[in-house]
Amino acid sequence: MIDLSVQIGNLALRNPVIAASGTFGFGQEYSQLYDTSRLGAICTKGLTLHPQQGNPGPRLWETPCGLLNSIGLQNPGVTSFVKEDLPKMKEMRLVVIANVWGNTVKEYGQVVGKLSNTSIDAVEINISCPNIPDQPITGNQVARTAKVVREARKACKKPLWVKLSPTSEGSSLQLARAIQAEGANAICVANTFRAIAIDITKRKPVFRNIFAGLSGPAIKPITLGIVYELSLALEIPVIGIGGITNWQDAVEFIMAGAYAVQIGTANFIDPFCGIKVIKGLTTFMENQSIESWEDIRGCAHQ
Repeated sequence: MIDLSVQIGNLALRNPVIAASGTFGFGQEYSQLYDTSRLGAICTKGLTLHPQQGNPGPRLWETPCGLLNSIGLQNPGVTSFVKEDLPKMKEMRLVVIANVWGNTVKEYGQVVGKLSNTSIDAVEINISCPNIPDQPITGNQVARTAKVVREARKACKKPLWVKLSPTSEGSSLQLARAIQAEGANAICVANTFRAIAIDITKRKPVFRNIFAGLSGPAIKPITLGIVYELSLALEIPVIGIGGITNWQDAVEFIMAGAYAVQIGTANFIDPFCGIKVIKGLTTFMENQSIESWEDIRGCAHQ
C-alpha cells in the first residue's frame, strides 16, 4: 500500500502538498473548482493583529520564469478571520496553517495568542515578507528573529512553523539554528526574494515601494539548495517552498530532505496545480515501488 502521508512534528498530513500563503486566500475560491480537502494543508493569507488594506497598485508584475508581487499583507485581521473565515475553512475539512505577521515582536505574540485556542492546526510565522513599507525584514536579522520566535512560542499551543527569509545578515544555517533553538517545530524555506522591476516607458520602478518579492520557477534552484543544506544540519523538519510547478519539482525537494512542499505562484498559472502534483506523486510512488516518503527523503544527500 502506498502511503502519501507525512508527519511534521505532531502534525499529520494526508500528503505533502500544501497551498502556500498569499496564493490561496482562505480556500473558498478554489473550493468552487475541486475538493480542496484533498490537499495536505492550506496556509492562510498573512494575518495581522488589525485589518490591513495592503499596498496600492500595481501589485503584480510578470518576469521571465517568475512573478513579482507587492500585495502588502492585505487581510481582514485575526479577529475577523477567527469569527468569519476559519469556521468556513473547517466546514471544508481543511488542515489550516495560519500564517501570521506582526509589526513588532509583541504583536507577533498577540496574533499567535488569539489563534492558539482556535481550531487551526498550526501557525506559520512570517518573518520574511519583503514588501511592507518602512519595515525591515525581520528574518534578515538573527537576533530579532530569535526574539519573535521566542515570543510566538510562549503564546502558541499549536505546532509552530517559521517561514525563512532566503537572505539574512548571516548564513541561512545560522538563522535556522536560532529558530530551532527557540522551539520552532518546522522551518519553511523560503519566502520570496527582494527584487525590483523598472517600467521603461515611465522611467521609474514599477512598484510604489520600489522593492517587491520575486517568486516562481526562477528561484527554485536557489531554494532547493537552501533546503538541501538545512535538512542536513537541522533536527526539525524542513518544508520546501519556491518555484514548485509540477510533481517532479516536489520530488526534488523531498530528495533534498524536505518533509513537504508549498505551492504558490503555480496556483495562479494553473489553479489545479496542487491536485496534479498529488496525482503525479502517487503515480511516481507506484512506478518506483516507493511505500512511503521515508524511502527517498534526503536520498540526494548520499
